[in-house]
Amino acid sequence: MPTLLALETSCDESAAAVVRDQRVLASAVASQVEEHARWGGVVPEIASRRHVEALPGLIEQVMAEAGLAYADLDAIAATAAPGLVGALLVGSVTGRTLARLHGKPFLGVHHLEGHLCSVQLGDPLPPGPYLVLLVSGGHTEMIRVDGPGRYSRLARSRDDAAGEAFDKVARLLELGYPGGPAIQAAAAAGDPRRFPLPKGRVSLPEGGFHPYDFSFSGLKTAVLRLVTQLKAEQQAGGEPLPLADVAASFEQVVADVLVERTTRCARDQGLHTLVMVGGVAANRRLRQRLEQRCAELGLHWRLAPLAYCTDNAAMIGVAAEQRLLAGGVSDIRLAVAPRLALDQAPVLYDAPAPF
Repeated sequence: MPTLLALETSCDESAAAVVRDQRVLASAVASQVEEHARWGGVVPEIASRRHVEALPGLIEQVMAEAGLAYADLDAIAATAAPGLVGALLVGSVTGRTLARLHGKPFLGVHHLEGHLCSVQLGDPLPPGPYLVLLVSGGHTEMIRVDGPGRYSRLARSRDDAAGEAFDKVARLLELGYPGGPAIQAAAAAGDPRRFPLPKGRVSLPEGGFHPYDFSFSGLKTAVLRLVTQLKAEQQAGGEPLPLADVAASFEQVVADVLVERTTRCARDQGLHTLVMVGGVAANRRLRQRLEQRCAELGLHWRLAPLAYCTDNAAMIGVAAEQRLLAGGVSDIRLAVAPRLALDQAPVLYDAPAPF
């Protein structure tokens, strides 16, 4: 089985890993959360600079932990799309330079394909096809997986991704950044059913609503109105803002919407296995709700390991290994793409490079 060095720098996490046969030999991540928290979100220029500073040390660390030299590697991979263009370039240029220096094949990897492959770092998957709920800071999608590299998107968010909604509501509640962990902590002691919040739906041109697609912008607005009303009541002599209950009610409705629509889609598609990946998949309430609903419906379910839900290089390595075993290698001149749909991932292995 091939051994790969993989790099991930699509947003604000600098990461390197060495993988072999879907096993992690070494993995390291340098988080920039504290620095970006000062600004309430990711600042692209700062992210790029921190990648430049962190990546060489991370690569040295994982190679040492794996006990390998560059001669022992079969390929080098880096995220090539989608993401922040400056951040992507740091990982891509580093990966391509190392590949050229050491005479190794290079593979540019689609970030979302990495998330889809992250579940392979945990328990073995039942036979496909299966449905994946990908929930992260920038993406909320349902993807049917029929085999390695064979993906069909069945649903998506029409506005904010779930992770983006967490960030915006956390900012509204003055809980800090990133929003997911902040809201989870605040919601732990709250009543998730105290405030009924809307489960946003997407209208169809011919009437009715899309059965699976998501919309979180209306939920965010509803929380804003609720908080405004509660603060006005507080100023008029009412009780203090029930922050825990608001956070728990928001977290619960997001979990309910994601799980209800995904399990409905799986049943309608005749799929018996549901997988959840991405940064928001680390949310405790969401994981519990998915487990409960799948048990009620008799569906198999798998979750990406907690350590590999958020951005990391191990998932990029597994995706690259999958492509390499299928004969995929990228043109060493491959650049990066800040936007590239998952169904376009095969172009990353075209010759000459598409961009």
